[in-house]
Amino acid sequence: MKKHNFYAGPSILPQYTIKNTADAILDFAGTGLSLLEISHRSKEFQAVMDEAQALVKELLDVPAGYEVVFVGGGASLQFCMVPFNLLNTKAAYLKTGVWAKKAQKEAAMFGEVVEVASSEDKTFCYIPKGFEAKVPTDVDYFHYTSNNTIYGTEIRKDPDVKVPLVADMSSDIFSRPIDVSKYSIIYGGAQKNLAPAGVTFAIVKQDALGKVNRPIPTMLDYRTHIDGGSMFNTPPCVSVYGALQTLKWLKAEGGVKEMERRAIVKSDKLYSEIDRNPFFKATVEDHEDRSRMNICFVMNDNYKELENDFMEFAKSQGMIGIKGHRSVGGFRASTYNALPEESVDALIAAMKEFEKKH
Repeated sequence: MKKHNFYAGPSILPQYTIKNTADAILDFAGTGLSLLEISHRSKEFQAVMDEAQALVKELLDVPAGYEVVFVGGGASLQFCMVPFNLLNTKAAYLKTGVWAKKAQKEAAMFGEVVEVASSEDKTFCYIPKGFEAKVPTDVDYFHYTSNNTIYGTEIRKDPDVKVPLVADMSSDIFSRPIDVSKYSIIYGGAQKNLAPAGVTFAIVKQDALGKVNRPIPTMLDYRTHIDGGSMFNTPPCVSVYGALQTLKWLKAEGGVKEMERRAIVKSDKLYSEIDRNPFFKATVEDHEDRSRMNICFVMNDNYKELENDFMEFAKSQGMIGIKGHRSVGGFRASTYNALPEESVDALIAAMKEFEKKH
């Protein structure tokens, strides 16, 4: 039986990425050595890093004055690196989920944090309206998390603010075009829509750096990684190589505009079935706020006792990873770029069959 991988992260990757990375683990670039044992200083791996950085710039149309770095530590370390490098006195944060909340908490260690708006009052199941107008003009930057992986909300456009903009785009990077020129920093863990776990990407505006009045530890200074070409310390070579394969696949498949088209088709299909099927309901009611990457739903009130029954039935139909986050319950179908439309169709078919059975 075919398996349909809806895990939220680490998550599904293109077969192109998996096959090429597996081949390189056996023989990397014709060297006769494994990717697992090659020096990151070798010319063969330097070529991998150079091409991966160039493809990020190409696919996202990154303007001059920005650099792409690959570092370790996950998005969670970026929660600290961003204020270390940018926060002098005050920063503004939008609280729309667990990860946004954690980022805000880290920033408070470096200076004053203004909470522009929050959706915590309703378990982060909506995006606060009009938050852009509430961003103070005297802050060093405004930070938001574009996609709420746990609760299933997404901000699908670049906010229009008058201060430097920073975004955690771990879950939805490369799923739609973005205007990079609006941002000082875009970052994310790669294990959701780009690469195997272990590497983090950051797109950094160079002239936003060097303006804080504190010393920055070497490894937490973006300039260290820019100047070192992401090679100041040993990078996670396998994950960077995997990222390169996904970037090549993205380009060959039509780039971010095509990924956006596919994301709209997949998410519209699944949300339509959730809204139609009397056994289920979406956790995010406002259609504008619904994530295209992480589709969260629960059993309708009259059928809550059937939650485990549906979970087991879905598993029997090949659905993997649809259990909702432990803090929410219910179900979550992550429909990242690499997930084929046929997997969404299979989940919809399972939902309809479950409806018939009961």
